[in-house]
Amino acid sequence: MKYNEKWAPYNLHRWSPRKDETALLVIDMQNYFRELAKEILPPLKSFIEECRENQIPVIYTAHGHIDPEKDGGILKEWWEDLIIFGSYEHKLIAEIAPKEGEKIIAKKRYSAFYKTDLEAYLRGLGIKDVIISGVMTNLCCETTAREAFERDFRVFFLADGTATADQELHTSSLINLAFGFATIYTFEEIREKLGFNTKENRGGEI
Repeated sequence: MKYNEKWAPYNLHRWSPRKDETALLVIDMQNYFRELAKEILPPLKSFIEECRENQIPVIYTAHGHIDPEKDGGILKEWWEDLIIFGSYEHKLIAEIAPKEGEKIIAKKRYSAFYKTDLEAYLRGLGIKDVIISGVMTNLCCETTAREAFERDFRVFFLADGTATADQELHTSSLINLAFGFATIYTFEEIREKLGFNTKENRGGEI
């Protein structure tokens, strides 16, 4: 997916995440979406490792249904093909698998907040800022971003750390989010805001 900055004119709230109150949400990076997510996988892997090194909580979501006829709701009618809980497609991509103790949110709708304990978990950690990465930009990532904003979290959305079916859908979501819900950053920009690129964090190198 080619990167562009059509959303930039709308990205007016250039807030900085507060490192001690920030968490990274890794949305639905599952085998089902591996092909869709292949371009963002290497940079996201590196960023996850940096977050761990800097004591920023990494929280995963995994979308799946036990019985789509019973728990699929309108998604079953809309998509027909749903991810089955416990299947190979349901598993998180191995290259960025959670470390022991990292939270995995099991969800059945686009929003990672819908009928989950995500909000309570974030509040318990003292988190006020969330960085959103993963798939799909315009569905689960965008819906989760909007829901986070509605719950008074400050939202930071990774333009090159999210992916979806095509460029138009991706860019449209970034424009909408920048206008009313989130600060849009690239990996490099969010690293700078979090202080990952300082001499101290690079082992003394410039």
